Amino acid sequence: MTPADMEKRIVRYGDLVPCKTAFIDAHTPGSDQKENFTIIGGGVSESADQHVHIRDTPGFNIGAAGQPPKCRNSLHSHRTAEVFYVHKGRWRFFWGRNGTAGEVILEEGDIFDIPTGIFRGFENIGTDYGIIMAILGGDDAGGGVIWAPQVIEDARAHGLVLSETGRLYDSKKGEHLPAGVKPMPLLTGEELERFPETPVDKVVPAYVGRYLDMVSLSKSAPARVIGASPEAMIRDRTGFEVEFLSARSLGPGRYSTDRHEVLLVHRGHWRLEWQAGSVTLAPGDTCAVPPGLERSLAPSMSGEAALFRVRNTDDQAGPTRQ
Repeated sequence: MTPADMEKRIVRYGDLVPCKTAFIDAHTPGSDQKENFTIIGGGVSESADQHVHIRDTPGFNIGAAGQPPKCRNSLHSHRTAEVFYVHKGRWRFFWGRNGTAGEVILEEGDIFDIPTGIFRGFENIGTDYGIIMAILGGDDAGGGVIWAPQVIEDARAHGLVLSETGRLYDSKKGEHLPAGVKPMPLLTGEELERFPETPVDKVVPAYVGRYLDMVSLSKSAPARVIGASPEAMIRDRTGFEVEFLSARSLGPGRYSTDRHEVLLVHRGHWRLEWQAGSVTLAPGDTCAVPPGLERSLAPSMSGEAALFRVRNTDDQAGPTRQ
């Protein structure tokens, strides 16, 4: 693989293309300034305007959300795993049918493996524009988003209608549902009762990883953050596993794996080398390394360095817990 070939597998932070109309709440006050990024795989965007950087998926999807202060993402649920880590800013995550069952504050570098089957939302509570990176289970990211009924109703009042096929139509642009296509039905009261109101003490200890804890655990080897092994900070079968690497996590030797591997650089600059060349990865960059490639990975300069390494597993990508 030549350096030019590898560059095609890298999405640079500065090259990210946002979509401001990705979801049904794109016109709803309080949510109308958010940006959605689809980095690897089709993601769960409902808009035909969504730019996809790398369409081929390694068994999971990589995306991101960018939001100014006080902007929130409305209550929704997924059928497969959804994991976030905070790249920039300070964020509040909340969950429950009305968003009142619990909440947690995440700082830069923290990670949250949100339990499948609960409604969740998030907002930037920092003072600057913030970015959170997302890992979604499955090649098709679980078939889309399940919205809380009030979100669909609020969106309709501001000109956006979601079809039963999961596509958005914007009346402000003169768009209307095609003939024979019905709007997305609202969840019934009985269906809503199936979404649990999981308390904080059942979520935060089991599904949140703090940055400083990961740094401490990665001083001599990669820290296992999410996975099925007993050593993992967050024990879960999501269809992928997540490791955290800091400056001293890897030795100078090369390694390879038969798994797809995606590198998400959080801090510092990292040097990825293989027989035919090398590239430098900067904060916010995403790199999809193909299976079987023998390579080395290490910080390219002194100072703080951190990245998340994601690999596909043989676990089913469907719901893992309720």
